[in-house]
Amino acid sequence: MTHQYTHLQTAQRILIELGFPRGQQNDRSALCLLALLNLSPEKKWHEAERPLIGITPIMEWVHRFYEIAYAPNSRETFRRHTMHQFCEAGIALYNPDDPRRPVNSPKAVYQIEPSALDLLKKVHSQEWQDSLKIWLASRKTLKERYARERQINRIPVTIAKNQKISLSPGEHSELIRQIIENFASRFIPGSCLIYAGDTGEKWGYFNEELLRQLGVRIDEHGKMPDVVFHFIEKNWLIVVESVTSHGPVDGKRHAELANLFADSSAGIVYVTAFPNRSIMGRYLGDIAWETEVWVADAPTHLIHFNGSRFLGPYVEK
Repeated sequence: MTHQYTHLQTAQRILIELGFPRGQQNDRSALCLLALLNLSPEKKWHEAERPLIGITPIMEWVHRFYEIAYAPNSRETFRRHTMHQFCEAGIALYNPDDPRRPVNSPKAVYQIEPSALDLLKKVHSQEWQDSLKIWLASRKTLKERYARERQINRIPVTIAKNQKISLSPGEHSELIRQIIENFASRFIPGSCLIYAGDTGEKWGYFNEELLRQLGVRIDEHGKMPDVVFHFIEKNWLIVVESVTSHGPVDGKRHAELANLFADSSAGIVYVTAFPNRSIMGRYLGDIAWETEVWVADAPTHLIHFNGSRFLGPYVEK
């Protein structure tokens, strides 16, 4: 029996003993565990390490040392159906080197949790079973601790007087915060937030009932904009795309949003928000006509891609 097969079998058994459900008792999850430990076939379990490693490097490591190749489009499966559960169970840490790194960052990394490493180094030793029982008893405490740490790093957003939500850390969420707190107060005062997306959770905030009152029903497959407001004074729906790396309201997106909100009893206003004019400059050729642009570093101004409606001299006061 090869060392590769022995380690793979052992890793699968460990995942069972750690209490993972069937969906994480497979080869993929066992190989992820081995990669987190840098446990190549020639190493013993007591030689396990705790490198920082991302999803693509995990897949490359598996191919190099265990001669199993996964298709590049498997990355999301690794992330959502193995590493997410490892972090939830407290055996792995997500971005321990930079907890404020955006959820969808290509630089995201994982690392085996220190006490989990100490435990797994004891595999095949006489201490294993007793150490496993002790570790399992502390698992809930670990999960609660890391959940608190993740919460601390979330971005607080004030959506109304005495009402706040929090979003996953990152530039995208920071721009959404500025849209809600700075854009809305200046240009659509008294508006009501209907939806705010979150890179970590698709529905960061969603007042579904209010949207239904305006005639719009969204199923879970609907590709929502990043932020939606109801400007009560004008009875407008303000739909905003937050752009930090891609995704302005171009012609294609304008058509998608028009279709998504086609049944709205409120008029639709389309807005693209950028953190600064430098990023806006990359997309000037893509922005659709009949839309608005707001830039967070110049929050008191709007740029109108609206043709002759605003033709005329600017009167300085």
